[in-house]
Amino acid sequence: MLTDRINTLSKHLQKNKKDYSSRRGLLRMIGQRKRLLAYLMKKDAERYRELIKKLGIRR
Repeated sequence: MLTDRINTLSKHLQKNKKDYSSRRGLLRMIGQRKRLLAYLMKKDAERYRELIKKLGIRR
């Protein structure tokens, strides 16, 4: 799942602060997740709220 990959990469970047390639990939994944969540919010707000709660992310 995308959120798991984001969390893993965030931990990697805390240890490797100068890994700019990974930072760029992380920002790309965050943007993709943001777009997918915006789409879900438009289509089905209830499922969106359930997913946010399940993943433990704020939006």
